[in-house]
Order: sequence, then C-alpha cells, then structure tokens
Amino acid sequence: MSGVNYITKETLDQMMNELTYLKTKGRAEIARAIQEAREKGDLKENAEYDAAKEAQGLHEAKIATLEAAIATSRIVSAEAIDTSKVSILCKVTITNMANKKSVTYQIVSETEADLKAGKISITSPIGKGLLGKQVGEIAEIQAPNGLIKFKVDKITV
Repeated sequence: MSGVNYITKETLDQMMNELTYLKTKGRAEIARAIQEAREKGDLKENAEYDAAKEAQGLHEAKIATLEAAIATSRIVSAEAIDTSKVSILCKVTITNMANKKSVTYQIVSETEADLKAGKISITSPIGKGLLGKQVGEIAEIQAPNGLIKFKVDKITV
C-alpha cells in the first residue's frame, strides 16, 4: 500500500485491536512454539523448529504491514463526505448498461474491501472508474473481459 489510506474510525479501532493482539498474545504463542521445538533436540534436523521460525517471520511481517497501514491512515467521517460525486466511503448504486442489473457498493480503502459485504476498494477497476462521477453519468470501466458501462443512479453516505 502506498499513499494515504482513508478509513472509518471503526476500521482504525479494529486495526489497532488486531495489532495489539499480534504484538502481545500472538508473539507469546509463537515464542512458546519455538521454545517447545527447541526442547526436542537437534535444531539442524528439527522441522518443527523450522516451521515455528517461519511462522514467526510471517507474524512479524503481518505486524509491519498493519503498522504501515495504520501510519498512513486518515479517518474520514460521514459528515465530511460530499455526495454530489462518487468519493471514498460513499455508497453508490449503479446499473450495468448491458444487462440492466443494479447493484450498490460502498467505495472503501484496500484494507476495508469486502465484496460479500458490498464494499469495493477505491483502487479496484470499478472503484477507480466510478471515482468522481455524478448521478446520471456513465462510467466506462475496463475489466479483464472487456469494457463495461455503468450508469450512476444514486450516491449516499
């Protein structure tokens, strides 16, 4: 991730809670696994020790990624969102011009994206294509299967 990461206060709180867990209980669990593997003898031929050390490396990488995301985060409140055009944290209802199906998405940061919950990343092709559009405008989005046209029907918070 690069640049500013616009998120809600709730998401920042979740990220901070996860970071606290990873730094405390998570690190303690990994240290315990390494200690148990060490007690089993020769470290040169100990696959359990190697696996525990690898898990430690992945755990520390996750902590570093989360710290970087938090450091670049900026909180956006619902009151500050301009609904005259599509922007981060807006909910936008769009209609696919080819099949006339409507769908509502919330435009969010990469860390909050969850398609099942109707949240798409601002860096996704659809998110980028909708950014700055107003109600009634057509967004032409280049997808892997070709050009897709969406009409912006409604923008809310």
